[in-house]
Formats: sequence, structure tokens, C-alpha cells
Amino acid sequence: MAIRLVTTAASLRAQSRLLLTQKEGSSQGLVPTMGALHEGHARLARTAVEQNDVVVASIFVNPLQFGDAADLDRYPRTLQDDMALLEAQGVDLVFAPSLEEMYPDGQPTVRITSGRLGEKWEGASRPGHFDGALTVVAKLLHLGIPATGLPGANAFVTGSGGGLPAYRAYFGQKDAQQLALVRQMVADLNFPVEIVGVPTLRSADGLALSSRNRFLSAEEREAALVLSRALRLLEERANARKPLEVESALALIESQPLVELDYLEVVDPRTLEPLAENCRETPFRGEALAIVAAKVGPVRLIDNLPLSS
Repeated sequence: MAIRLVTTAASLRAQSRLLLTQKEGSSQGLVPTMGALHEGHARLARTAVEQNDVVVASIFVNPLQFGDAADLDRYPRTLQDDMALLEAQGVDLVFAPSLEEMYPDGQPTVRITSGRLGEKWEGASRPGHFDGALTVVAKLLHLGIPATGLPGANAFVTGSGGGLPAYRAYFGQKDAQQLALVRQMVADLNFPVEIVGVPTLRSADGLALSSRNRFLSAEEREAALVLSRALRLLEERANARKPLEVESALALIESQPLVELDYLEVVDPRTLEPLAENCRETPFRGEALAIVAAKVGPVRLIDNLPLSS
């Protein structure tokens, strides 16, 4: 079945209802994106297709999460290529709304606030970014609710039975802070959706896939590899139950002149607070997340790696 494109909330509900009826579906997955898709997004889509009867992918470049108008303007818009990639993964429906469809009265007066968790790390470097991201994710999670067979109505469950479709949404683990915030929002506000984190996809040389990678020159891309190498250094020491020696990873990054480090830290995977235990000098135990952000030339890149022992 060819992939279908819709641009309004009403048509999204109608097509969701039709697809669930045609497939006798019991589950629907949502893959929220801003487009400019790459193989990492393809993995999100494939995971959703494997786990659901109907899959919707959204493509919307959300102005609320851009602090720099120039950054918003240069974000790639590649709808036809994006749809081809999604169709190849088996996605049923693409929701690509206009700005007016998502925000009919202009910028919304009421927004989701990301709180303390949204003010650190990426939030410290990009004030207001996560408020904007959570606001659009909240809208997309609502609009992506599986439609029942009742005309004009939506209903949902999260896999607990009752004969209504289960509902799941898929986010990449590369954006670890966003994933943590979405999970917290869903828990705090009782959204009836299961949030599924999908592992980061990397190039053969270790660089985490990102829509921003296309803005790197060949020299900058080579320099950016130091970020994943630093994370792997921490992973190796964690696996060996040795002190992490974060300073060694810091020194590795700082040895690359094209890379301007913002932060490198080892944090709790859920709260993103730095670990209370001094794992720099004592053997590492338990679970953690190593996170890094840096500018490589003009491009800001983020990456992370789970640690366990």
C-alpha cells in the first residue's frame, strides 16, 4: 500500500480510522520528526512498523524550539525525499501540517514548561528550546491518538485491553535530554501513550547520525569523531569496572582544535543529574549516561552513550 500524505488534523483522524479499520489494527505508532530524515530516522520508523499495525510519521519544522531565526530558515525541507525514506520502511501515513494548522492563532499562549530538567545541558545553551519542543510534542501526541470507528471521535488505551488501539510514540536515544523530558511530561500529565526510546544509529566510523552532519565540511566531520571516541573511552573503563577518568576523555576532545567543547559529563540516565558517586577516582558501578555537546566549526553536535558495569 502506497504511503499517504495528510496536512490537517481532521484528515489525520479520518485516515487513521480508515487504516485501522482496513487492517483490523490493534495498535498505532507515531514517529514525530522535523524532516531532513536520515538512516537514524529510518530505524525509528522500522521499529514502529515492527511493533504496530498502523504507523504515522509527522514532519513539522517547529519554530518554537529555534532560538535563532537563521537556524530555523536553513533547516532543510526535503518532504519528497523524506516520504520516500518512510515509505521504504513501511510507514502508512505522513502528517505534514502547515504552520497555520499547528498554530492557527500564531504562537501559542499556553505552552509546556520543561522545568529544571530543561534548563541544564542543552537547555542552558539553548534557552526555551525544550519548552518549545515539549509544546509541539504534546500537540503531536494528542493529534496522533488512534482514531476509533466512531465518527468524529478519538479513543485510546496503552495496551491494557478494552478493544481499543494501543498507542506508542518513538524517539531517538541520541537526543537523550529530549527523551527524558518527554517521558517525564507523559508521566506527570498522564498522557495515554507508551514512549519507546530507540538506540542511536552511527556511521561506520562512530559518528552519531544527525541532520546537522550535512553542514560539516570533510575536515570538520573528521574532527567530530573525537566526540564518539571520548564516549567510547568512558564506556571501555565502565565495562572494566575501573575509574572513569573523565579527565582523559576531556583531554582527548580538547586536543582537537576544530572542536569547541560545551560539556562532557556522566549523569543519571533518568534525571540527568551528575552522578553523586565520584566515579572519576573510584571503580565504576551501576548504570549511567555519558553525555557530550560541542561545536565543530559552525555546527553544534550532541552525543551520548549508556554506561553499565
